[in-house]
Amino acid sequence: MKIFVHKTLRAFLVALSLSAGAFVATAPLQPAMAQARALPDFTDLVDQVGPSVVNIRTMEKVVARQPGAQGDEDMMEFFRRFGIPMPNVPGNPRQVPRQNKPQQEEEQPRGVGSGFILTADGFIMTNAHVVDGADEVLVTLTDKREFKAKIIGTDKRTDVAVVKIEATGLPAVKVGDVSRLRVGEWVMAIGSPFGLESTVTAGIVSAKQRDTGDFLPFIQTDVAINPGNSGGPLINMRGEVVGINSQIYSRSGGFMGISFAIPMDEAVRVSDQLRSSGRVSRGRIGVQIEQVNKDVAESIGLGKSVGAMVRGVEAGSPAEKAGIEAGDIITRFDGKVIEKSSDLPRMVGGTKPGTKSTITVFRRGTSKDLSITIAEVEADKPSVKTSSRDEKPKASAAGQAVGLSVSELTDVQKKELKVKGGVKVDSAVDAAARAGLREGDVILALANVDVLSVKEFEAALAKHDKTKPLPVLIRRGELAQFVIIKPAR
Repeated sequence: MKIFVHKTLRAFLVALSLSAGAFVATAPLQPAMAQARALPDFTDLVDQVGPSVVNIRTMEKVVARQPGAQGDEDMMEFFRRFGIPMPNVPGNPRQVPRQNKPQQEEEQPRGVGSGFILTADGFIMTNAHVVDGADEVLVTLTDKREFKAKIIGTDKRTDVAVVKIEATGLPAVKVGDVSRLRVGEWVMAIGSPFGLESTVTAGIVSAKQRDTGDFLPFIQTDVAINPGNSGGPLINMRGEVVGINSQIYSRSGGFMGISFAIPMDEAVRVSDQLRSSGRVSRGRIGVQIEQVNKDVAESIGLGKSVGAMVRGVEAGSPAEKAGIEAGDIITRFDGKVIEKSSDLPRMVGGTKPGTKSTITVFRRGTSKDLSITIAEVEADKPSVKTSSRDEKPKASAAGQAVGLSVSELTDVQKKELKVKGGVKVDSAVDAAARAGLREGDVILALANVDVLSVKEFEAALAKHDKTKPLPVLIRRGELAQFVIIKPAR
């Protein structure tokens, strides 16, 4: 009985261990298989979009060096130095005067980039910097056919270019909706890094609306982009082009995990204009702007640090005609909120010149709508220097509590600055100096109250709560800005 029980128990344990072993062996396979199925497969996308991606080579004409020319010069210098008669050698400039030798031009490779077919009849999109300055553009398709391309137009501001080849029935790309693109989404690039054609790399969208100081808000990715990828497409998992690979962040010149693509909606708008007229027409209103910081927003009653603060208004510009003033905060353009200052030039630039638009400004604690007619972008006008010629103004010791001494503006100064009034800072010490005020600044407003004279300056200062920060709108040179004088603690 004892032995029977032992054998039975042993058989049970063996069976249990076998089943447990089977469980251990098979259990991890299920999530692993599920994970493998969840990983993206780019093979179909490559087959679908690959034929639409092209290699772009550019050539430039250079003056061909005359054979032996440099050697002849060196030899002549040698014989001159040592007083030795020149030997009779082929190519001797004494035998054939150099000025009679015609200069010849030859084409040399200039660079390599990428592009993609926009339309079946041969319009191709790429980066402006890929074809800029090229004397000849050569486009190679994936089927190894090569064409000479004509540059239809380039736009350096957005770095978009359109070239045309004489061909039909080409496989054009599908353009995707950038607004549907999400951070973390898988994307793929095809291009010719270092001249290696049809190279595929992949990654995810790292950020959208990335402001790098350029005109466009870029799509940031971690897709490997290297020299030669420029102008190639950024493709989503639906096989649609959502961007043009344009820039990388690098300290070495090679890929370091951060790359930028031009959003396709912006690129298409530019390409449409390039194809129709060969150039891009942009709107302008004639203001200099800067970002509104948190301290300024809170002190003037704006609340959040949104909008674009107007630092200066060009004479005769649409902004001046519309009544926009230095110190205004532009919060909306045609009803669209200006979240940051860089939003404004993009919105205005994308508006057709001649269009009547509405701009909402926040001024002295209240918002108002102004009607404005958009002009076309033109060269910036030189700034006007203020003159010191005029009678000496009457000085005032107002503002000593905050470290300011101010005086009246003369009529000449008002005319040159194009302001109705204000007071000039004669000296700034203590709290005023710490806030950044300095001699020569012109104070236009205090605590959301216009200051046209020393008397109004004193009145506004007297009404202000000394325990709260004092927002001061100043004019410095041709530009305006806010400074915050903080109360003593």
